[in-house]
Amino acid sequence: MEKHRWSGRHIGKDVLRDRIWTLLEDSGAAVGNPWSSIPDFVGSEAAAKLISQLDFWDTARVVKCNPDRAQAYVRLLALQDGKSVYTPIPELKKDFPFLLLEPNALKRKGVSFEQVMYSEGASQYGMPVHFTEMEEMDVCVVGSVAAAPNGARIGKGGGFADLEMGIFREIGILRNTCPVITTMSDLQIVGNEEIEVEEHDTPLDWIITPSNALQTRKSGVLPRKLDWSAVREDQFRKIPFLEKLRIELTARK
Repeated sequence: MEKHRWSGRHIGKDVLRDRIWTLLEDSGAAVGNPWSSIPDFVGSEAAAKLISQLDFWDTARVVKCNPDRAQAYVRLLALQDGKSVYTPIPELKKDFPFLLLEPNALKRKGVSFEQVMYSEGASQYGMPVHFTEMEEMDVCVVGSVAAAPNGARIGKGGGFADLEMGIFREIGILRNTCPVITTMSDLQIVGNEEIEVEEHDTPLDWIITPSNALQTRKSGVLPRKLDWSAVREDQFRKIPFLEKLRIELTARK
């Protein structure tokens, strides 16, 4: 895997990613190869368990969670607690964007939750769904390479999470009151000044590490609905359903 698969789009963020990936690798806090990815980390199960202690978790019925291995225990915990889970196809490479993991449906098929906690099993047993078929979410979990106490975050550089959340707002299934959270190693938390916040960025409400649940101090205005003119040309080329979705949603207005 290339160390900087999506490099060159924002030099400052590339430098920060390089620093975090190197730190995780050198410290032994990474599980597997952290480079050009949402890095898996030592203590990911403990971080996931901290989520269940937050007030909003008990009443949550629908959880959106990114497909990376770092958040596998979040998906497992949600299913064990009887919640439906939406998880995206990695890099949105297919002609449908998401898979629905519904606990009762999995039980009826004889599929254990451990079989679908990773993306390979989710792809085998999950139900394909399009954005317009999704229910409103109660918790939105995103992967991060680094995050700051003011809620700023950066992913691996592909722009998938911000694109997804922009579409969620466009179709009305991501309320401003829905908590947006990430799980990560303590080593991935950086200073507020280290992450430039751009107009399309969705701030985090919570940063969960193996040792702490940090409620962020968000500042600024939340992003509005998706600005299609800001979607990159390479995203239209590489994400099969994106142009069709743009036409469909634009026609609604």
